[in-house]
This record gives sequence, structure tokens and C-alpha cells, in this order.
Amino acid sequence: MSEQEFRRALGYASSALELLKRALIPPYPQFYELLYTYATGVNPALNNRVNEIFREGHVTSDIAERLYNEFLKAQDTNARMSGVSERMSKRIVAVHDAIDSARTTASAYSASLQVASGDLGQDEHDAAELRTLASALLAETRRMQDANHRLEMSLQASRDDIEALQRDLDDVRREALLDPLTKIHNRKAFDEGLAHAVGRSRETGQHLCLLLVDIDHFKRFNDTWGHQTGDQVLRLVAMTLKSNIKGKDIAARYGGEEFAAVLPDTDLEGAVIVADNIRKAIHAKELLKRSTNEKLGRVTASFGVACFRPSDTQSSLIERADRCLYAAKHGGRNKVVSENELARDDLAAVGAA
Repeated sequence: MSEQEFRRALGYASSALELLKRALIPPYPQFYELLYTYATGVNPALNNRVNEIFREGHVTSDIAERLYNEFLKAQDTNARMSGVSERMSKRIVAVHDAIDSARTTASAYSASLQVASGDLGQDEHDAAELRTLASALLAETRRMQDANHRLEMSLQASRDDIEALQRDLDDVRREALLDPLTKIHNRKAFDEGLAHAVGRSRETGQHLCLLLVDIDHFKRFNDTWGHQTGDQVLRLVAMTLKSNIKGKDIAARYGGEEFAAVLPDTDLEGAVIVADNIRKAIHAKELLKRSTNEKLGRVTASFGVACFRPSDTQSSLIERADRCLYAAKHGGRNKVVSENELARDDLAAVGAA
């Protein structure tokens, strides 16, 4: 690092510390990293969000944590995944080295036994020669025992380390499938879960339904009250969705202000009931601005519900649910539309024509 680069880094560090002090945010590593990244300007999306928050008020610890989760934690997950992979690679190399060493020792021991066997097959030996031969064999045996002990220790250490690595890998994998803002499944987890559910339904013939959920007038919340309130709305809907489904079901943030729920072993009638319960639970909650306790009104959401058919692919099931959601949005919002209702409307339109 040149002197100029070093001075620039010091300047960024000072700016980050000043921002922490100004916002009364604890100087925890993740918050320092967040504001250091802001000071460097290397993440324009982060800077735009922070600048907007500064215009609306000031950064708090809660806001900083959400920003860190949204903008930096995903990178941290990738780094942790790389770290686990690197540790696993080093441990495998260590095991290979231990096995190679044990193989070399075993080969040398085998050669010593062959030499000793040849020597013993010759004519009579006096006591001194036999003692010398026995001493050599004993020394080789001890070397072999030491090599085996080292191999056992290395394998045990590798076993323990690999178990720890597996736990770390499981943690990282779980984090990689969560949406950092809402703490429910992300789009990747949704795609994988829906693929598994479709395969199971096709195999067993069991019912499978899909809900698509879109927050009504979400842009209005963001434009009127700012992104902090928008984030609060997203978390409220996510938690309401998650708390109103059962064990096998999957709640996920599908993208932006849109959510989805995969409902295995649920028929269309049951899925409509679930969707309407979620709709009512969302509408029952009144939104408050945390900083002032000001009432911001109620949130509503629209729902599209489709049921899996044997001829369906993931895409066709999603497309049908999306058509239902579109009908709900254009039918007045804050309502549930199922594919049965959509079919009746289509038939009615044909009859009217």
C-alpha cells in the first residue's frame, strides 16, 4: 500500500467513526464496516439508501443492523462459504499427507520384514546376530506403531474438524436461503421448495396450492413515509404470512413487495381459506411510526391462489397464480382471487360476448 492509499484509508476510517459517533451507534464491527463502506462510496445502492435516511432523520442501531443485513451480510455469507471451503480443502490435504506418510512407513516396514525373513532363512545364527536382528525388527515395529498413532490422531482431528465444518456449512446454507430483511425464505429457497413440492405432488397425487401475495399501494408507503416504514411493512406482512401457515408450508419473499406461500397437502378451498385468514390478519394490524408513535393507517394485500395440476410445470403454476393476483389487484385490491373464480369470470365474459 502506498502512502497515498494509506492516508485515504485513514480518512475513510475517521469518517466512519465520526458517523458512528454522530448517530450514537455502538462501534460494533458490523456497524463500523457498514459506515466505512458508506464512507468509501464503493456501494452506490447503500449510499443512496443511507443518504435518504439522513434526509428523513438519522441512522439508529436498528436501521444500521437492517442495512448491514441487506447490503453486506450476503457478501459475508459468500466469504464464510469460501472460508469453509478453504478449511475443508486444507483438512483433506492434511489427511492425504498423513495417509501418504503411513503408506511410506508401511512399505518400509514390509521391506524390513522381507530382509529379516531372508536373513532368518540362512544358516544358523549365533545369539548376538539374533539379538541384532530382533532389535532392528523391534525398532521398525515401533516406527510403524508411531506412524499408525499419528495417522489415528490426524484422522480423529479431521473427523472433529469436518463435523465442525459441516455445522458451519449448514449455518451458512440456512442463511443463504433467508431474506435478510424479513427473515423468511428468499426467492432461491422458494424455487427449490416449489420444485420439491411439485415433484412430490406429481408422484403422490397429493394436493398442492400456491399463494402469491402483493402489498397494496406499497410505493405510496415508501414515497410518503420513507424506506424505513416500507421495511416495517415488509416485515409485518412476512411475519403475518409465516405465522398463519403450517409446518410443511413455505413462506417466502418472492421479490420486492411480493410474497409467496407453497401449501402442500392443501386443496384449493383450503388454500383460499388460508389466504383470506392472512389477508384479514394483515388488515387487522395498524402501522405505527416507531420514532413518533404516529398512526400510519392499515396495510392491505391482494392474493392469487392456484392449485397444481398433473400437466403443470413450476412456471405454469406460478403463471396461473399470478393471473389470479392480477385479477385481485384490478378487482379492488385487499381480496383473494382463486383460479376457480378466474375461470368463472372467463366463462362469464365468453357468455356475455
